Amino acid sequence: MKNLFLSAAIVLGSLTSFASTSTITNTIVKTVTIQDEYTEIKLEELPVAITDALKKAYPDAVLSKAYKNAKSEYKLDVAVGDKVGSLFANADGTWIKK
Repeated sequence: MKNLFLSAAIVLGSLTSFASTSTITNTIVKTVTIQDEYTEIKLEELPVAITDALKKAYPDAVLSKAYKNAKSEYKLDVAVGDKVGSLFANADGTWIKK
């Protein structure tokens, strides 16, 4: 009988360790994207160096819109065939990878 109470106490004691609660932590990751503010400009306002660089690099490209930011970087919306995309250039016609 003594062994029965002892084994029951051991079993009940071991079950309480499994019933303990574990803490759950939620990790929240925020991503902040900073974009340079580009303002739309007329196509005639593009520097000649950029239009020449565009004609040289992409002779079949059709320029639809142009944008400029405070750092005098230009964003060009172009279409080549059925592909549409954006190109970035400095005022001197050097291409920028973004």
